Amino acid sequence: MKTVLFIGDSITDGNRYKDEKDRGDLNHQIGHSYAYVINALLGSKYPEKNLHFLNRGISGNRILDIYGRMYEDIVALKPDIVSILVGVNDGPQAEHARHATGVSTYGTIYRMMLKELKQALPKVEIIICEPFLGQNGPAYDSDYELWSSCIDGYRKEAKNIADEFQAVFVPLQECFDKAGEKQDMKYWIWDGVHPTENGHGLIASQWLKYAGHLFGGDCNEIYKI
Repeated sequence: MKTVLFIGDSITDGNRYKDEKDRGDLNHQIGHSYAYVINALLGSKYPEKNLHFLNRGISGNRILDIYGRMYEDIVALKPDIVSILVGVNDGPQAEHARHATGVSTYGTIYRMMLKELKQALPKVEIIICEPFLGQNGPAYDSDYELWSSCIDGYRKEAKNIADEFQAVFVPLQECFDKAGEKQDMKYWIWDGVHPTENGHGLIASQWLKYAGHLFGGDCNEIYKI
């Protein structure tokens, strides 16, 4: 059995059941984010591999939050593959008095987390998903330039970290930008931050394109069910 664990913020969370008493309800175990789509596609394509999927995304999480619960929500579960998507809450959120985490701190914490993760689980495969924004940024904040500059920094840093740790990198921003040329961005990301079902499908497609080789295929093969 191979265990795949997704961790991140609300984009990953997908309104999954988090209370231990609800863990037995398999209808809501994985949530309704891109993690659900990937679980459905890989699980149905490769039943003989006995893949096991876990979602440990929590809405509102920043990189520091994920680092803080790494041992409980990653290491203790001993996954074979860990997929991380984090960054948008590290932007200049009003709830944090518009204090962004900053590229340097974001990168430092991310590296510390992955170093400790690899020490605890030397054989774990790591997938780093690129943070992204809708073309006008969060609907609840008009300062797009500030947000764009901030998330651009995290995107570049995430790619650098993936290279340093020989992790799989899943680019997402360009994918959404191109999708926005085919249909209004709200079709993909309804509020500039959170993907719609269609947007989660895009993330899943990209994830399978770049990480599908870990399971024996790519998105072109895996999507043929």
